Amino acid sequence: MAASRALLPTPHAAAAASPAGARARLAAASASLRSAARVRVRCATLSSPAPAPVAAEAPARRISRDGSGGAPRPKPAVLVAEKLSEAGLAVLREFADVECAYGMAPADLLARVAQFDALIVRSGTKVTREVLEAGRGRLRVVGRAGVGIDNVDLQAATEAGCLVVNAPTANTVAAAEHGIALLASMARNVSQADAALKAGKWQRSKYVGVSLVGKTLAIMGFGKVGSEVARRAKGLGMHVIAHDPYAPADRARAIGVELVSFDEAITRADFISLHMPLIPTTSKIFNDESFGKMKTGVRIINVARGGVIDEDALVRALDSGKVAQAALDVFTVEPPPKDSKLVLHENVTVTPHLGASTVEAQIAEAVVGALKGELAATAVNAPMVPAEVMSELAPYVSLAEKLGRLAVQLVAGESGIKGVKVVYTTARGPDDLDDTRLLRAMVTKGLVEPVSSTFVNLVNADYSAKQRGLRITEERVAHDSPAAEAPLESIQVRLSQVQSKFAGAISDGGDIVLEGRVKYGVPHLTLVGPYEVDVSLEGNLILCRQIDQPGMIGKVGNILGQRNVNISFMSVGRTFRGKQAIMAIGVDEEPEKETLEKIGGIPAIEEFVFLEL
Repeated sequence: MAASRALLPTPHAAAAASPAGARARLAAASASLRSAARVRVRCATLSSPAPAPVAAEAPARRISRDGSGGAPRPKPAVLVAEKLSEAGLAVLREFADVECAYGMAPADLLARVAQFDALIVRSGTKVTREVLEAGRGRLRVVGRAGVGIDNVDLQAATEAGCLVVNAPTANTVAAAEHGIALLASMARNVSQADAALKAGKWQRSKYVGVSLVGKTLAIMGFGKVGSEVARRAKGLGMHVIAHDPYAPADRARAIGVELVSFDEAITRADFISLHMPLIPTTSKIFNDESFGKMKTGVRIINVARGGVIDEDALVRALDSGKVAQAALDVFTVEPPPKDSKLVLHENVTVTPHLGASTVEAQIAEAVVGALKGELAATAVNAPMVPAEVMSELAPYVSLAEKLGRLAVQLVAGESGIKGVKVVYTTARGPDDLDDTRLLRAMVTKGLVEPVSSTFVNLVNADYSAKQRGLRITEERVAHDSPAAEAPLESIQVRLSQVQSKFAGAISDGGDIVLEGRVKYGVPHLTLVGPYEVDVSLEGNLILCRQIDQPGMIGKVGNILGQRNVNISFMSVGRTFRGKQAIMAIGVDEEPEKETLEKIGGIPAIEEFVFLEL
């Protein structure tokens, strides 16, 4: 859960210089461009982008007449592929022709999608590249009724000019209520006792269960659903603790919840309720090692994502008695195999992903707004902008995101991120530098995506930052080379009032400071704290703070070479000869834990950190 590395892949800018290549580079730069407006660069705090049209004109649609009997007008067509509430359908029908076709086979969806302007799905329908390409340019909006968008190919949607919106709060209460229902049902063996009694067995003593009053519940992921579970659990007389490095401390205090580290949460808990996103660093985070740290007889509830649990490890923990019971609404593969040992285990209560079954009209309103050309805070991607804009800004878009990704990985402990300052050094005049909302959005993307399931772009960057209490300011610094052609000389990201897991990244002013620039079209890291370095931001990065002495490059290089880790770049920056220095090493793959520990064991190395891009 701690932000020790980037969690989502960052596409690299393509090298092609043609218009088609520029468009591809835009998509690869994370679908963040929305507006080509030009504004003065100034010190600014967060403000939401102004609404702009969503997509280009669609092919001819069916014709209907307005309610007053006036002239015919085009009416968009919406395909609802999975069950939606009547409230949602009513919102859609006021604006569009709606067709409900539940349970379609993938081939049927491919054959029909080109007839519609919008498609609404839940988690069961895969909106793949093939589906988006089959839309033939007419499909302009995909609405995901729920929070996760694992089943939608965002990259392909962006390339097709298709806006993707979701409903991040529609299922909050439903998921929380289902989590509490599973908690109580598991504690009192409701499902097992029900099955036994229906089978003619009266086993009263076997299914007495345990009390909830006074027990400690650890909530792993203190977002909207986790907060609602906490409120309800407090009402049941439980003591609630939570782990989420980026949860606002004031919100936790208001509910009466204690924020703790991951290890403290799992070691203290009698019950553990999972509400974290499925991202690379949370995949199978509950495994043999983490189960081993828990109390014997702990009970686990999961209404979040199946992949956060190593299901084989959970079976072993259940068989050994380390985990007394589990209540699961989600699974790594859905539906799970019929012979699943986990599903069939006598100490496991299961439901078929019911936690997200209640959907309000929120997704319908978001889809209608998008079809009208409005931008919603729930948008998770954005259409493309002119190729000439991307041709100039693509390398800086990538640089801004990577600086954010590196910075968030340097934050330590439970401090979280409070203040962010982005400094642009440029030789251009205030009217000659394109809208910096784009670059600010990409810094936000780098800071937020590694620690959440949110997909950030220019559409929702400011909204996402505000939701997390991030205050981002921007500053423009004039460069003394008026003949410079590049739009920017450098971009600097400063995080204030934070603890760092790598002291070398702390500037004299006490901030985490990273600075980079674009060289030959490639983003480079050029400053870490007070140390000047020069390393290409391609692949991954190892930072070592060391005593400045001969032979250090060779020692570290030998260790990596012996472990077959390829070095792409290496740079050393120092303050004074013979004092301290920082070694920045670019590597193509992630070294094994033992390799990193061996590097850290070199006597002259005072600290090191591995950062993933």
